[in-house]
Amino acid sequence: MYQKILVPIDGSDTSQRGLDEAIKLAKDQHAVIRLLHVVNEWMVVATNEGAFYTGDLIQGLREGGKALLEKSRAAVSAAGIQVETELVEANGGHAGHAIVKDAENSKADIIVLGTHGRRGLGRLLMGSDAEQVVREARVPVLLIRQPAGKR
Repeated sequence: MYQKILVPIDGSDTSQRGLDEAIKLAKDQHAVIRLLHVVNEWMVVATNEGAFYTGDLIQGLREGGKALLEKSRAAVSAAGIQVETELVEANGGHAGHAIVKDAENSKADIIVLGTHGRRGLGRLLMGSDAEQVVREARVPVLLIRQPAGKR
């Protein structure tokens, strides 16, 4: 039986599909949902002079993440499910690592994660946080794929 379900969210349609599945699972298991949004604090913009820290951009990402967490928290609460929220800053690391670390720290029983299901060059260029989570997580991971026509 799952008591705590970790659901990383990023505002994408795929992320929303993951949240929808987590809500169904939480209702069935009488579990708490823990919503997680990861902000990478070391985003840089390349210029001819090199790279520089973009504090205003990061602040915007933080604010957007907080708004996304609040909107998702309201949806989970409306479904009658207890909910926790957390905004984590990855400090230049991968989101997948931050997700796994939060799962361990929060004692999550399962991670429900939307995935784009990229393959080939798209996966090589974009990376795969979901793949990293599956490789590193010490708890079960439920991947919710994007519908075939939208990949």
